[in-house]
Amino acid sequence: MVTIGTLGSHSALNILSGAKDEGFETVLLCEKSRKFYERFRVADEIMYLDSLSEIKREDIQEKLNERDVILVPHGSYISYLDLDFLEDEFSVPIFGNKFLFRFESDRELERKWFLKAGMRIPRTFTPETIDRRVIVKYHGAKGGKGYFTVDTPEEYFEKEVEGDVQIQEWIHGVTMYFHYFYSPLQKELELTSIDRRYETTADAVHTFPDREPTYVVVGNFPLVIRESLLEQVFDIGDKVVDASRNLHEKGLIGPFCLETIVTDAPEIVVFEISARIVAGTNFYVPYSPYTYAKYFEPMSAGRRIAREIKMASKEERIKDVVS
Repeated sequence: MVTIGTLGSHSALNILSGAKDEGFETVLLCEKSRKFYERFRVADEIMYLDSLSEIKREDIQEKLNERDVILVPHGSYISYLDLDFLEDEFSVPIFGNKFLFRFESDRELERKWFLKAGMRIPRTFTPETIDRRVIVKYHGAKGGKGYFTVDTPEEYFEKEVEGDVQIQEWIHGVTMYFHYFYSPLQKELELTSIDRRYETTADAVHTFPDREPTYVVVGNFPLVIRESLLEQVFDIGDKVVDASRNLHEKGLIGPFCLETIVTDAPEIVVFEISARIVAGTNFYVPYSPYTYAKYFEPMSAGRRIAREIKMASKEERIKDVVS
């Protein structure tokens, strides 16, 4: 039988507890400094590494393949593993479509994806053309680290920016992060949950009124959206799934997240995508209002992944849900 594994970070507890719910054996690949996972009961085996990048070693890949492991990716895969290696050399099956990770890591590729989908997205600027409030973002899954806002070219150049960034129009509204699951087996899109991020010091700016806010994500809040807006939520989800098939033949598989701002129109403006599970799903163990309304049983994001793997295994369609 398949074993479900992941890296010890981000949403590992969610992923592995869901796998246990569906009866799978589990393995966790973890840095030696993170002994706290031993305090939980989600991993049947913990493989300690000096660093997460050691997963590239051939002997570790061979061991995982011998155990018929499917790895479930999360944000740490994007942050710490080389995408070229993951796409071309990594031999362990990854749940979902690893060939779309590049599109969430490169904001220009991401923008092209959104334009193909025909969704409302923020305008982008060069430093010289800034004529309104903008937010400056680095590429990749960095949890908001290094983001800042400016209003003019002069303010931007004062920051002495290093590295590649994208300069996005600041949209006035509230952030909502929609967690979806697309099943290639059932050809169906599901809404699993919604969150917003808890960011330092943007969420504590009232205590530091003279300090420029920062946007490092340290936690998440649960949300529900007005039911009258759910049609928009499913519409943007359907559009991004359809457009993903133009980027890679398999398109999106399994969990993904659209990061949005909801304006007072109300209109949903999409500014980022995560093409895998996000940490905002973690507090919806064992279920959210949306998964309960669909399944009427406990169904976390981690369990929904494991359920898809179980169905694929029974139908001999594992190749349809991994890359």
